[in-house]
Amino acid sequence: MTIARQTGRVLVDDLATRFGVTPQTIRKDLNELCEQRLLTRTHGGAMVSSGVENMAYESRRHLAEHEKRRIGARAAEIIPNNCSLYVNIGTTTEEVARHLTSHEGLLVITNNIHVANILMPLPKIEVIIAGGMVRRSDGGIIGEQTVDFISQFKVDYAVVGVSAIDEDGSLLDFDYREVRAAQAIIENARNVILVSDSMKFTRSAPVRIGHISQVDIFVTDSTPPEPILEICRHKGVEVEIAPGAETRDSEAQGANAA
Repeated sequence: MTIARQTGRVLVDDLATRFGVTPQTIRKDLNELCEQRLLTRTHGGAMVSSGVENMAYESRRHLAEHEKRRIGARAAEIIPNNCSLYVNIGTTTEEVARHLTSHEGLLVITNNIHVANILMPLPKIEVIIAGGMVRRSDGGIIGEQTVDFISQFKVDYAVVGVSAIDEDGSLLDFDYREVRAAQAIIENARNVILVSDSMKFTRSAPVRIGHISQVDIFVTDSTPPEPILEICRHKGVEVEIAPGAETRDSEAQGANAA
């Protein structure tokens, strides 16, 4: 559990090598921890179960790193030069910012200090930081002042991350103050891009941001579960699978064609 809390995720083969035991032994131990709801089983391993509190920022930053980079690259490709956009709190949205560094003529409004630090040195990108309380745990700016500030603008694109996606399409997070800011961002953008890795389908969080039907483009790393795909087809949400994923292309194309 100590390793899982530090990294957010553990792999069977890595643990077997580390402790000099068989993979079968590790699987048995992980299954017992999952039965106690301390971990959630994933392909090849397990991750820290979500509940009412999110994992530490550093653990989240290292969780699904490769997938988040792919998502960030694809989302950045969708955003054109010479436009305005919001980028909200989250480790995946930070990856989008890292892939925007070659863009020109952007006006970026953010309540994420890390996003501001990534884009601030670039002469062809203007950065506006929302006012409000800075959350020490992850550099997110939250609170009523943040919501009021965001509501002053109407931008071309919003890049939004979430902590969990429920099977009914609900977008979920942990801090109601962060959720208020995310809701304001969605309401004041002409096009909403949701960026989320596939682990978010296995997690849960207590506060509702909104619904996936409010999203225009959903960028993820692999084909979503069928209930989510069906909602996207029905509501006209474009699903973009970041290149490099092993997906069932026909399903993804079916969602895109909706």
